[in-house]
Amino acid sequence: MKDTLIAKKLLPGDTIGIFSPSCPATSWIPERTELAIAFLESRGYHVLPGALHGKSAGYRSGTIQERAEELNALIRNPQVRCIMASAGGYVSNAILPYIDYEALKKDPKVFVGFSDVTAVLLAVYAKTGLIPFLGPALIPIFGEKLPYSQTSFDSLQKIASGDMELPYTYPMPNLWTEDSVGLEEEEECTAAPNEWICVREGRVKGRLIGGNLDTLYGVWGSEYMPEIKEGDILYLEENRGNPEKLERALAHLMLCGVFDRIGGLILGKSADWRHGGTGMNCWQAAMEILQPYNFPILAEFDCAHTRPILTLPLGCQYELDAGEKRLSLLEKPVW
Repeated sequence: MKDTLIAKKLLPGDTIGIFSPSCPATSWIPERTELAIAFLESRGYHVLPGALHGKSAGYRSGTIQERAEELNALIRNPQVRCIMASAGGYVSNAILPYIDYEALKKDPKVFVGFSDVTAVLLAVYAKTGLIPFLGPALIPIFGEKLPYSQTSFDSLQKIASGDMELPYTYPMPNLWTEDSVGLEEEEECTAAPNEWICVREGRVKGRLIGGNLDTLYGVWGSEYMPEIKEGDILYLEENRGNPEKLERALAHLMLCGVFDRIGGLILGKSADWRHGGTGMNCWQAAMEILQPYNFPILAEFDCAHTRPILTLPLGCQYELDAGEKRLSLLEKPVW
């Protein structure tokens, strides 16, 4: 790990660059893409689409080198103060060796995304020390219905502008949805009352690290995966999961000694969960692996493939109080 870097605060009037490290969502759903850009522009930001905007090479936005160069052009552009993923996918990890980390160290920027973009966020942190933001991507969040897009934006804006008193305790959104309904569609999302779940009580302070569980395996054991250290608070979320898949993934972390080191665990909401005849939800299925450990566990947190999505700077210090269902950021991730 490098010394910690933080970016300059992101403010209205600044430029947000959009990159597509994996799927060609800007090509697949162009109308929703433009509505998402208009959403950010209406909040006072300039949006600069990357070179692969509107392009497609089948399952991906371009070749590995094209995707890396799109990102590097945004990294090297001094006008760009935030780099946001257009969407996720499956192959972001392929570009990691070709990212210009040295240029990013010289000009740190707010870096934000989720899902498959976890690979890029963790690599940026491991190679530069820059605090990345596990948070919204352009199309799946800002191209979708209010009020969820606005709640997601409010969280990102507060964290990326540094406009909060410390410790900053994350407010739990009143409603959530796992529906994906674009601004261009007439139907509405199905809302559900929200609740964060205390799985095991306890209070701990530590560095937050983690992201999408499936994506971790694409960087695990490489120089692009930050070391999970003693006392860390681990954040995990997955999409389209089931107990079989989850058991295998958590057993791998157990065998690697991760659960012997961490001080706390936060599980995000699991979109499109399929219980496979067990009747168990995600955190219930996790407990067979997690039962022998005594660290606090908070489940159903809103930074996942559901809406809204709260912004979590990785690498920062937090306090988790699972019994009180409370997560507090202890340091500002921007200057």
